[in-house]
Amino acid sequence: LRLGSSAFAFAPWFDLRLPCLQVSEGFGKLLKMARTIILKNNLDAGMPGPEHFEIVESALPVIGDGLLVQLLTISADPYMRNRIRSGSDMQAGGPVSGFVSGKVLASKVPEWTMGDLFGAMLPYTDIQAVSAKDLQGFRKLTGLISEEQISFGIGVLGMPGSTAYGGLSGILQPKKGETLWVSGAAGAVGSMVGMIAKNVYGCTVIGSAGGPEKCKLVMERFGFDHCIDYKTCNSTKDMIIALRKVSPKGIDMYFENVGGMHFEAAMSCLRPQGRIAICGVISGYNEARLPPNKINLGNMIYTAQRVEGFHCGPWLSGQKGHFLTDMAGWIKAGKLKVEETFYDDLHSFGRAFQDLFTGGNTGKVVVRVSGKPTAKL
Repeated sequence: LRLGSSAFAFAPWFDLRLPCLQVSEGFGKLLKMARTIILKNNLDAGMPGPEHFEIVESALPVIGDGLLVQLLTISADPYMRNRIRSGSDMQAGGPVSGFVSGKVLASKVPEWTMGDLFGAMLPYTDIQAVSAKDLQGFRKLTGLISEEQISFGIGVLGMPGSTAYGGLSGILQPKKGETLWVSGAAGAVGSMVGMIAKNVYGCTVIGSAGGPEKCKLVMERFGFDHCIDYKTCNSTKDMIIALRKVSPKGIDMYFENVGGMHFEAAMSCLRPQGRIAICGVISGYNEARLPPNKINLGNMIYTAQRVEGFHCGPWLSGQKGHFLTDMAGWIKAGKLKVEETFYDDLHSFGRAFQDLFTGGNTGKVVVRVSGKPTAKL
């Protein structure tokens, strides 16, 4: 039985556990079991890698009162590093969970139908049943993207996109002509921050990235005005000099993805009424404790500067702004270019996760659950 074919309409899916099932044309795999990524052991410090994860098989699920879904892509994100520490929500022997995108195989709720595309946060199990009460965080992507674009559901139309969108529109609130500095500019969040700031808000945009190739990507593909190669900076002083060189009058805004000397350089170059939005500090994620940053609070009083931390939740959930429709519109208008680094099959998750911290990726890291899809819905 091939799901998505006309034969599906006559299948006794709601009552039977199918022992053998071709889940989606083009994947080339006959699934007899569901597969889940398991965390083998917690890691409080050091570099995560493939040795910290394993795949466990289980029987195919039966639909309950909600949906039966197939995951097509799963996300590897820097914030997940803190989630595999001892005492965090992901514990050794349990499933890894995070942001996913996929399609509906069967539905018992009127809001969803077979073939609908979605984004959500779920355990990393390729075929799973989701109860009706757990559908609140699901985002319907049908009509916004095609199945060939399903990776957008964990990227530009997922957590990274809503982080960029919310950090700019809600926290920094750019004005035309202002200057923005973005760390991690070749990454999933940073690249979108810069493109939105430049192409939607009309800002001058400076990036920071590691190495000449990434800086070239940031400027030539993403359209940033300048890019600082942070690997040439050995201290905060070096970073300040590099930033002052491309923006002698300072910066109006800084979007923080990295931490460390980036933050201290930004504070040193921040103009009066300047704003800093903090969503990540990847430079310290593999340390046992996040290293502190220096900040002179007295300098912020009469300059009316603001530093604010945030997370994507209010924009991703639709409580604030118009994230999905705005971002989808900007993609269609050519204001955003999507950059992705692909890894194939669940077994590649550990390597994909590690590459986030070694600089092995550009743009969004995407793990295609069963390899590159070739079929349409």
